[in-house]
Amino acid sequence: MIDKDLLDILVCPSCKKPVEQKAPESGDNAEAWLECTGSGCGLRYPVREGIPIMLIDEASAPQKSGG
Repeated sequence: MIDKDLLDILVCPSCKKPVEQKAPESGDNAEAWLECTGSGCGLRYPVREGIPIMLIDEASAPQKSGG
């Protein structure tokens, strides 16, 4: 969905850590998510109509792990 070259240069606007693409879940208002990785803040940024919305105001809180 997101070009790998673009994904390689995108970082979380909040903490500047890399992001990785995640699939949407049922009921999401996005076609995919870009999620902050590693020791970052964990914010999730929506992808709508193929465009990453990298605005902190549009981000969702980190998802809790099921473990």
